Amino acid sequence: MIPSARDFFQAAIETPSPSGFEEQIQGVVGKYISSHAEDVRTDVHGNLIASIGNADGPRLMYAGHCDQIGMLICHIDDQGFLYAQTIGGWDPQQLIGQSMTIWTDNGPVPAVISRKPIHLLDNDERKKVVDLKELWLDIGAANKAEAEAKVRIGDPVTLELNYRELMGDRVSGPGMDNKTGMWTVMEALRRAADESKKSPLACHLHSVATVQEEIGLRGAKTAAGSINPDVAIAVDVTHASDCPTIDATRQGDIAVGGGPVIFRGPNINRKVAARLVELCEQNDVPFQVAAIGRAAPNDANALQIHGGGVATGLVAIPNRYMHSAVEVISLTDIDNVAKLLTLFAQNLSREDSFIPG
Repeated sequence: MIPSARDFFQAAIETPSPSGFEEQIQGVVGKYISSHAEDVRTDVHGNLIASIGNADGPRLMYAGHCDQIGMLICHIDDQGFLYAQTIGGWDPQQLIGQSMTIWTDNGPVPAVISRKPIHLLDNDERKKVVDLKELWLDIGAANKAEAEAKVRIGDPVTLELNYRELMGDRVSGPGMDNKTGMWTVMEALRRAADESKKSPLACHLHSVATVQEEIGLRGAKTAAGSINPDVAIAVDVTHASDCPTIDATRQGDIAVGGGPVIFRGPNINRKVAARLVELCEQNDVPFQVAAIGRAAPNDANALQIHGGGVATGLVAIPNRYMHSAVEVISLTDIDNVAKLLTLFAQNLSREDSFIPG
């Protein structure tokens, strides 16, 4: 991984992108990819689409969503405490005692989120899983007027964003889901653009930082509508099973550091999955295989059923502790996903058919 690519990844993790509020992260993406792409545009939905290659070749779409789960301020009480709805799927237990940031038009406002102290909980309260309505945000305001001078209803909130290096090649922070996938699709385009100076692409590659995946795969739907891809690969995170309490008999043997996870199942075009496996085997890219027996809960779902149907693949990055403040991934894994995507684009031509049979 070249230094500029690593810097781009860290900047992405440290940039807010709750669903529906992706402008800042798309600015980071555009700054990184613009000098490598032949065309970069942002559509009305907020998807950033970078393109290179042969406009007469098969249309290949890579989708990595740039949005992350968050919260949305919905009430300010008379004492100046703030209440929020969730954006995306939260376990409220993950929020207790967290440092948060409210992203206002005038800049970030630090906050903490908590509940009644354990000393004051009665026996019944101690036995219950906390409900979101029992949590509040404290910005230090003395009253409602002081809070309203800083924060407005509808301002988005994230966990305090940070990028922490752990041992080896592991890094941790909120938003690995799915800025890792977004990074891989943009980094693959950068690498493919460099390689195309020696050997031009036969396909027309569109790498998309999709928006609003966490609230219904919305950006992938609209981006596919304008690109109309022949082949598409979604890149997202998946649950690693190499940590306590995760059942490998249900999730599969998925290890952080084990390489790209190539999915097989009804949401996946069998020939696309086979091509991905073949490219890994031919190019010494470590990989893992996982199964999904239903429509995927990520951009692959929307891509497969776009228009008259799209030959769709799903590649995933092993992730521990998904939708938390301490998601853990391997930098080697995301580097290998970018390598695999680059190889797929380089090997796609008009002669390829992904029709089943």
